[in-house]
Formats: sequence, structure tokens, C-alpha cells
Amino acid sequence: MIEGQAKSPKVVQVAGFDVIGIECHTDNAREAAGKGCIGQQWGRFMGEGLLEKIPGRADKNIVVVYTNYVSDKDGEYTYILGSKVKNDAAAPVGMVKTTVTAGRFAVFTSESGPVQQVVPATWKRIWEVPKSQPGGDRVYKSDFEVYDERAADPKNSQMDIYIRIR
Repeated sequence: MIEGQAKSPKVVQVAGFDVIGIECHTDNAREAAGKGCIGQQWGRFMGEGLLEKIPGRADKNIVVVYTNYVSDKDGEYTYILGSKVKNDAAAPVGMVKTTVTAGRFAVFTSESGPVQQVVPATWKRIWEVPKSQPGGDRVYKSDFEVYDERAADPKNSQMDIYIRIR
């Protein structure tokens, strides 16, 4: 990977899409203290093979949506771990369906490495960027992560985080 590539986000226009997955409510302080739900959600998602149980998947990627922000990076939010689906797909019992509306996003690409290290490191980098820096003001409406073929090996993963901007 080119060193500067991971540092500067690119700005893209994303078409709206739907995600079906499992959800929990948390905040970054709980997650940092080891009292959050994200690790448990991943354990359940992988352990129960939930990706394969999502109907109407649009692709093979895992997608995480951060939505229903109470305020900013310090407030509570809803975390949905799942997959993009076709519009007519219905959420099975125990899962939810959410829509990420079309908009502008700053895309931050992680370094390559162990997933449990590169994902938090990328979020830390995002939080250190001034609100207006990534190509437009961050709006805390819905952000998402994409785990594609580059993330197939959890010991050497790379993924993208999309931050909604004005």
C-alpha cells in the first residue's frame, strides 16, 4: 500500500442502499472500556453464520452501519452488522433492515493488518480529523464500513470506512 493513500480520504457520491443485519446500541466510551456490544455482535455474526442467513444479499461483502447518532463521536449510536440487500428483501426474525440514504461520503481506507487493530486505528484517525476537514462537514447521520475480499483474512485485513459529509 502506498503510505499516503490511507491518510487522505477520497470524497465519493454513494447511491442509497439497504442493509439487513443484527443491531445493538452503544457508544465509543463503552466500546473503549470493553463494556460495549460490537465485539459480541461480531462473535455472534460469525459464530452463527448470520451472513448466509440474510435474504436477498446484493454482494458477498459484510457491511456495518452506524446510525441514529444522538450527537457526535461521543454520543450513543446504533450499530448494525450485516450485508447490503436488494430493495425487496425483508429482514428475518431477529434482524433489522435499515436504509443508508444517498449522499456524499469521505472514504478512509485502513492499513493492512489484524482486523481488531486496523479498524480501531482507522476510527481513531477519523476522530482526529477536524469536522470540516474530510471534504465537507461530518453530519453524523449514517456512516458505514465495508469488509470486502481484502478483509477475508482477519490477520491481514484492509477495509473502508465511509463517513457522511455535507
